[in-house]
Amino acid sequence: MSGQSMNPPAVSAPVRGREAELERIGNLVRGPGGGMVVVCGAGGLGKTTLAAEAAAQARSQEKKVVWIRWRDDTAQLGLEFGKAARILGLPESRLEEARTGRVSLVDAVWKHLKEVEDWLIVVDNVDTPSRVGPGSEPLGAYRGWLRPHGNGLLLVTSRDTTRQTWGPDADLIHLQPLADEAGGTVLLDAAPHAGTENEAEALAARLGGLPLALNAAGTYLSVPTSRHRTFTAYQEALESEFADLLGAENPAAATDPAVARRVVRHTWDLSLDQLQSDGYTLARPVLQLLALLEPAPVPRTLMTPELVTDATGLPTTAAGVDAALAGLHQYGLLDTPETGESEPDSTVVGRLQLHPLVREVTAHTLSRPEPTTAWLAAIDEHLAQAVDAVAGMPGRTGWPTARLLAPHLPAHLDRNTPHNFTSARNTLGSLADILRAAGAASEELLLRRHVLDNESDARGPDHSDTLTSRNSLATTLSNLGEHRQAADLHQQVLTDRQRVLGPGHPDTLISRSNHANALSNLGEYRQAADLLQQVVADTERVLGPGHPETLISRNNHASALNGLGEHRQAADLLQQVVADTERVLGPGHPETLIYRNNHASALSNLGEHRQAADIHQQVLADIERVLGPDHPNTLASRNNHANALNILGEHRQAADLLQQVLTDRQRVLGPDHPDTLASRNNHASALNGLGEHRQAADLLQQVLTDRQRVLGPDHPDTLISRSNHATTLSSLGEHRQAADLLQQVVADTERVLGPGHPDTLISRNNHASALNGLGEHRQAADLHQQVLTDIERVLGPDHPHTRISRNNLADARAGLAQAGRRRWWQWGRRSRGT
Repeated sequence: MSGQSMNPPAVSAPVRGREAELERIGNLVRGPGGGMVVVCGAGGLGKTTLAAEAAAQARSQEKKVVWIRWRDDTAQLGLEFGKAARILGLPESRLEEARTGRVSLVDAVWKHLKEVEDWLIVVDNVDTPSRVGPGSEPLGAYRGWLRPHGNGLLLVTSRDTTRQTWGPDADLIHLQPLADEAGGTVLLDAAPHAGTENEAEALAARLGGLPLALNAAGTYLSVPTSRHRTFTAYQEALESEFADLLGAENPAAATDPAVARRVVRHTWDLSLDQLQSDGYTLARPVLQLLALLEPAPVPRTLMTPELVTDATGLPTTAAGVDAALAGLHQYGLLDTPETGESEPDSTVVGRLQLHPLVREVTAHTLSRPEPTTAWLAAIDEHLAQAVDAVAGMPGRTGWPTARLLAPHLPAHLDRNTPHNFTSARNTLGSLADILRAAGAASEELLLRRHVLDNESDARGPDHSDTLTSRNSLATTLSNLGEHRQAADLHQQVLTDRQRVLGPGHPDTLISRSNHANALSNLGEYRQAADLLQQVVADTERVLGPGHPETLISRNNHASALNGLGEHRQAADLLQQVVADTERVLGPGHPETLIYRNNHASALSNLGEHRQAADIHQQVLADIERVLGPDHPNTLASRNNHANALNILGEHRQAADLLQQVLTDRQRVLGPDHPDTLASRNNHASALNGLGEHRQAADLLQQVLTDRQRVLGPDHPDTLISRSNHATTLSSLGEHRQAADLLQQVVADTERVLGPGHPDTLISRNNHASALNGLGEHRQAADLHQQVLTDIERVLGPDHPHTRISRNNLADARAGLAQAGRRRWWQWGRRSRGT
């Protein structure tokens, strides 16, 4: 045994962030029946440290612990297992039988290990399990040295993560990087005076939660003579000194694997060398190619034999690339993350992702300037081809791949500026257009900003391409709910296009429409409607009445009129827009579906709720089929369908649907997007309809706070929230507070929208109802009489709101405080401009 100790190594610092894994192992150690557990994962994740801590805990529970280090030598492993069995009480007579050949040593050892209890054997660093033996049978046959059949626990650590290797009865614990909090604690354990918890966690995140890197950084920071003494300084230094801090070479690593395992620069070379010796000749170049891309998932379809050959000059086949990727995945160097998102036709878009430090170290170890220059040129060529392929895919088939390609495109443009700027710019623009169709506004924003920054430098601020890029960026901001920023940028683009192109140029007309629509999104409906009325006339004259841009302007004009409360005119305009768009673009075109949705909303505002609900239901089915379940337009349609159900009194179904829409919008759009806030308002409305007034009031208070912050205090949606919140307080019996709040809402709504706007009349009705709840029946009746007169004039005698107003007047005259059951509820509108 050459004096090799069979005691576990000491753990020099607390083991952080592995509580769940230690608990799993501890349960297996304490439990009956024994078994085999494999702690697996890439180099540097702390597998040996975890095993040593588990061994120390087992010893503290009076278990017999034996530690064996695999040294890629089957005969040596057999000797060490024999010694382990002797430690656990195997009689010398049985060993003698094995030496004389009467029984096999491996069977004699495992027969004994079945008979004794309360033991833990650790076999560390079994990174070549195919060579464990004895014999050539697969390890998973469990007739070799590693078996799950003992009466204690066999714990194996390995970089091999595949179930196929370890067989069906092994319990695999696949280690992941440490969470930021645990990683920060590791750093603070090593260097407690190097900074705050937040600074430590930030450095831990930068190091990808890799324990080996955390220990290296902590050790460095603990040395008084180190140049960088704080977490923040070390993190900043990584940007310029990565090769010295974490990428430094150790001469002994080439000949001593134990040294290589302890050095970030070398630890993954052990796995790559093993893959090379096992015949995976493309594993290293494929890993290096992936390292030259951005630290984000890569679509599997990008990693083709053609790319590998074009970059490396090596002969490559599809099977060879498949094998290389499988080998990298087997050794934990490559992850294949799943998003959990629904994808068209039940297809799954493969994703490849390196751990950030694996990628960074690999990129730093590439020789310069070659192969990097040639390899990046090949990557750029194939990125452009991938975008072209996605653009040619039908429907939404290519959208998931487009999302994955997006993070890798800005660097593509940077590398091709200025020598190939136009082609690279067009590649980014093409992908951005696909992302817009997919509703992927965040990914689109990344590309739009990058194109604009580069285009401004290359073409100048007044070039027509630059102005187009600024317009596209503004529209993307609007889709993200950043309406003020979008409006300001659209105003700038409009000013510049009028100066550069002239007032009648088609691009100028588009800017006028977009600027007006941005004002509508800000609640400035009158100004928007006036501007859009003129835009529609000019667009029809210049482009023709059936041009898609004309249809967009007409839709936007109708949406502004809807915001002004001119619902009949809006509904009539939208009905005509739907008919024209179906004729020009087809009934299933996404724009047609948007306009059908908007027409249904206008009908609902007119009180034609059943017809609106039927259209919304039909549109929802069509839009889910065309755009998918998570597209922002689909979520808007689902929201509007649920609203229609709520108006019709189907509160339970509406509340369930709106809860799901809210969850989905928070995930897809973010918690502060105006559409998400509208969903929260609408969900509260449905809860109110179910009589769950306290929960509704709490939700509405939060919505009001958020809308005031995001949209401003005078935005019409904020005023709706104030009215809704006050009305719900009245439902809870808090009539005085409700009446005071509603009195102020009436004044503000009259100021912002005008005294005859339907929202103003609703607020006045709600104020009167709150007064009625206070017992001020005379004042309430006078207000209800005035509201009834105005609502009959504005909405007509048969509108549902008119009937409610008539009933509320009767209640007030009778001195009844029951108007709550008939009180109006205001919906968070969603004006959909394009």
